[in-house]
Amino acid sequence: MTNSTVPLKSADSRQGVRGKPRWLKVKAPTSPGYLAIRQIVQHHGLNTVCESASCPNVGQCWHEGAAAFMILGDICTRRCAFCDVTTGRPGAIDPEEPRRLAAASRVMQLKHVVVTSVDRDDLADGGAAHFVDCIQALRDQENPPSIEVLTPDFRDKKGALEQVLAVKPEVFNHNVETVPRLYSQVRPAGNYSYSLGVLERAAQVGEGVMVKSGLMLGLGESLLEVMAVLADLRRIGVVYLTVGQYLRPSPTHHPVERYWTPEAFDDLKTEAEEMGFLRVESHPLARSSFHAEK
Repeated sequence: MTNSTVPLKSADSRQGVRGKPRWLKVKAPTSPGYLAIRQIVQHHGLNTVCESASCPNVGQCWHEGAAAFMILGDICTRRCAFCDVTTGRPGAIDPEEPRRLAAASRVMQLKHVVVTSVDRDDLADGGAAHFVDCIQALRDQENPPSIEVLTPDFRDKKGALEQVLAVKPEVFNHNVETVPRLYSQVRPAGNYSYSLGVLERAAQVGEGVMVKSGLMLGLGESLLEVMAVLADLRRIGVVYLTVGQYLRPSPTHHPVERYWTPEAFDDLKTEAEEMGFLRVESHPLARSSFHAEK
C-alpha cells in the first residue's frame, strides 16, 4: 500500500446531503434492451435484485443484457436500514425456480450469471440447498455460463456455506456492506466478524473459487475506517471488490451522511489495487453485480 493512508482530500469533500449530486443522476430505463430483459424476467416468474433493491444501474445493465437474479422469494427475514427489499414472513421455496432461472439465462444468452437471495433465517440451511439446485440447473445446459453467487451469511446454519462452495461457483460473493462501527445502526441482524469469517472460509475451502466482497459509502464512515475494512478483506483472501455510494431508498431508511466524490472513489480504487485486489469496481454507482461479467 502507498503512503496515502491519511485521509485523501477528495474523500472528505462533502457535497451536502439535501440533493443528489450530478454524478448520481441516471436516466429512467426505457431502452428496447431494458424492456426485452424485463419481459423475459416477468415471463419466467423470476425476481431480480435489480428491481427489488431499486438499483440505479438497472437501465444500463438490462440494456446490456445483464441481470442479477434473486432466488428464494422477494421477502427477507431481516430488516437492514439500507435495503429496499421487503421484510416479512417468506413463502415456501419454489422447486421450479432453478429450471426457470436456467431457461431465462438461456434465452438471454448470458455468459455470466449472478445469483443472489434474500435472507432466509427461517430455513434450516438458510437456503443453501436451493442455491446448489440453481447452480446445477445453470450448469446442466449447453454452453453453461460462469456463475457468481452473492449469499447471505448463513449465520448459525451449520454446513450451509460448505454446501454452496462444494459445487464451486466461479465467484463467491458476500458483502460486508459497511464498517464495523456502523453495524448496529445499519445491519443490526448482521455481524462484521461473522461476515469476515464467511469470506475467509470461502477463500480456504472454495478451491478455485474467486472470493468477492463489497461495501457502501456515505453511511457515516471515515476514510480510515474504510481502509481498515479493505485491509481486513485482503488479509482473509478476498480478491474482487466493489465500492459504491449508498443511496437512501426512502425517508424511513438510514440517511445519507455524505456523498463521496468520483475522485474519492478513484483514489480508493488505486489504494485497493496497490493492496493486491485483482479487480476493483469503485464508482458512485457501483453495486455488487456491476460489471460482474468482467
